[in-house]
Amino acid sequence: MTDVDKPQSKPQSKPQAMEVVSDPAAFDNASGNLLERLIFNHRRLLIAACLLLTALFAFQLRGLVVSASFDKMLPHGHAYIKNYVENRDQLRGLGDSVRVVIENPKGDIFDPEYLATLAKINDEIFILPGVDRSWMKSIFTPVVRWVEVTEEGFTGGPVLPNDYDGSAKSINDLRINIARAGVVGSLVANDYKSSMIVIPLLAADAQGKPVDYHQLSAALEKIRGQYDSGAQPKVKVYIIGFAKLAGDLIEGLQKVMFFFLAAAAIATLIIYLFTRCVRSTTLVVACSIVAVIWQLGIVAMLGYGLDPFSMLVPFLVFAIGVSHGAQKMNGIMQDIGRGTHKWVAARYTFRRLFLAGLTALLADAVGFAVLMVIDIPVIRELAMTASLGVAVLIGTNLILLPVLLSYVGVSPAAAQRSLEEEREGAQGLGKAWALLDRFTERRWAATAIGLSVLLGGLGYLHSEKLQVGDLDSGASELRPDSRYNLDNAFITAHYGISSDVFAVMVKTRPDQCRSFETLTEADRLGWTLAQVPGVQRTVSLADTVRAYTSGGMEGNPKWMTVSDNQALIDPQINNALNWNSEFINAQCSMLPVLAFLSDHKAETLDRVVQAARAFAAEHDTADRKFLLAAGSAGVDAATNIVVKEANRTMLFYVYGAVILLCAITFRSWRAVIVAVLPLVLTSILAEALMVQLGIGVKVATLPVVALGVGIGVDYALYLLSVQLTLQRQGMSLALAYQRAVAFTGKVVGLVGVTLAAGVVTWAWSPIKFQADMGILLTFMFVWNMLGALILIPALSHFLLRDVRPRPESAAESAAAAAQNAAAPGEPAAARLSHGR
Repeated sequence: MTDVDKPQSKPQSKPQAMEVVSDPAAFDNASGNLLERLIFNHRRLLIAACLLLTALFAFQLRGLVVSASFDKMLPHGHAYIKNYVENRDQLRGLGDSVRVVIENPKGDIFDPEYLATLAKINDEIFILPGVDRSWMKSIFTPVVRWVEVTEEGFTGGPVLPNDYDGSAKSINDLRINIARAGVVGSLVANDYKSSMIVIPLLAADAQGKPVDYHQLSAALEKIRGQYDSGAQPKVKVYIIGFAKLAGDLIEGLQKVMFFFLAAAAIATLIIYLFTRCVRSTTLVVACSIVAVIWQLGIVAMLGYGLDPFSMLVPFLVFAIGVSHGAQKMNGIMQDIGRGTHKWVAARYTFRRLFLAGLTALLADAVGFAVLMVIDIPVIRELAMTASLGVAVLIGTNLILLPVLLSYVGVSPAAAQRSLEEEREGAQGLGKAWALLDRFTERRWAATAIGLSVLLGGLGYLHSEKLQVGDLDSGASELRPDSRYNLDNAFITAHYGISSDVFAVMVKTRPDQCRSFETLTEADRLGWTLAQVPGVQRTVSLADTVRAYTSGGMEGNPKWMTVSDNQALIDPQINNALNWNSEFINAQCSMLPVLAFLSDHKAETLDRVVQAARAFAAEHDTADRKFLLAAGSAGVDAATNIVVKEANRTMLFYVYGAVILLCAITFRSWRAVIVAVLPLVLTSILAEALMVQLGIGVKVATLPVVALGVGIGVDYALYLLSVQLTLQRQGMSLALAYQRAVAFTGKVVGLVGVTLAAGVVTWAWSPIKFQADMGILLTFMFVWNMLGALILIPALSHFLLRDVRPRPESAAESAAAAAQNAAAPGEPAAARLSHGR
């Protein structure tokens, strides 16, 4: 809210009139509010304090790290994740894991040279930090075993023969053991040309620190580069898993610094083309960079870091800082062009725009802060990081920038050019800008609103198709042609089971997992899930018992079942316990039922969750519970549920906060409607655009709509506040809006272009989710700007056409009207900035 927006109980227009003061000695230092006096009467002290803070925060940047955490991606408050975390230690290999496939491009896996290379890779991976070595699986690890029924009973051993020496005989034994173990399609490719190493990861290392995914990914890439290089490599290596994905994202984000430089260069160019002043443009950009330094320094001091999602926040903070800085610079430039001293001009601009800028930044902060309602740590950290960035902009761009400009000022040529453009704007805004004035007329207003309603209706119908979660196979965070997604496509095509595992935990009392009833119910659950489209196969302890029972009966297929004879079941359970089967825990109180999915698309996960939930509701008893859900697909399903619930809640909070801020600023419910409806239209169209581009609502895209609303309301705050002020001084709607556009409309356009230019470069990022965010934010920034410039006058025609002067300021309104009549040749924006 600007100075002229506030009701004044006593006539302040005379002592507070912002007259041209060319000599600072003639200016009353005691004028202005307390904050203004504290700032501008102690400029050197404030600049020194800011320099010290900048040095301190820049020093803190040495400890800032870019990392990722599997646990931070988990919605810990959801029941599925609570079940998973409580039983994580008993779910062997069902948490965070990486899969490495080694292919023999010249033959099959039974080649001595290939097997020697596989053994070396297996050993090198085994000693990597963060690997859960006891449950690492490949045909070379002892945990992978084969079992056979003989006349003497069950016999078995590790798939890799104990006497393996690379000879033809030992390789033939290995071939037989692979067939006995039934690992074709899981650890060995269906075409026998590659084999897989499954690498479960620990939640934390021996020191209690989370696994460094960037370091692990780099170590795996080093191994890949060592064995899979050159025109004709001996083997080809494929790697997938969350840790590898996170490592690729971090690696890609280090290259994204180019986009920060591009955004800075584009914003600098736009501001310079608007002002044609090097010194003031440099200050605006410099203060925005200082804000980023402060933000990241505070984040580092608090012990946090950046991750692939919050890495984008500094880009937004910089763009927001530049846009608000342009408002301050424009006001100072206009006053200097009229002959006002640069120090006085800085104080005038601070008086006019500090409250408006503060309210706008608070709206921005709300857009970020509401993300805290989402129970996913990575989004909450993004919200905190962004809120800190907006908070420091109050100090750097609302306070420090005007103070620096009070010393540096602007070039005389730029100031004179600004004054001439303003005079031209007062006499006629030009064809493009004057066209906006037509939207205050009934026919144009009705047409604009009608088209907006039609567009909003069509957008809403299309947005109903918006889905939650991933819509493509592979890693949607990366481009389809990325190395990771190509690796994933190869593994999916050559193996019978995918890395997308959905696990239901069947929990009983200790030693009751061996009961016939429990095994039968687990078997029924596996059969139920196997019927769901998108499920490749299911496995559980019941399948192991069934196979062992048949084997004990000379392989008779009639015995391929779970016997109700406990004497037949117990030996099989004891064998599973002795061999540390992944399908049973040590207390025999937990057995997971695993469903291997063809992908982790939203529709696939929904079908599996519904089937598992319905089964659990029907078959749960006091002694036996079916707990959802573990595995990578289980985590994805829980995340999708949380995101879906949070999506509307988040929008409710952000719109509620924006409405409250607008109500405080405008003190008119009609004005609130005028300000908020263009934002609603943009939100609807943004969701329709997501459907059109094939983007689902997920952790990466969920913050976009909230950010667009919080930042988009800036336009209404700058434009509508001036319009209402002039209307309350007695002007007609058409004249008030025309002069509001002349005073702030062009800067509103500049803000929209600057914000859009700051993020549009993301569209060329190698990281797909960053490109998606860039496209969506650019769309929202541009549409919010157009909505403010077109729909605010159109809606005002029906809701704000007759704005009466406030009783307490009637005298000032009359005085302002008289002054307007007495000074017809003076530019409207000049009269407004002078306090008239």
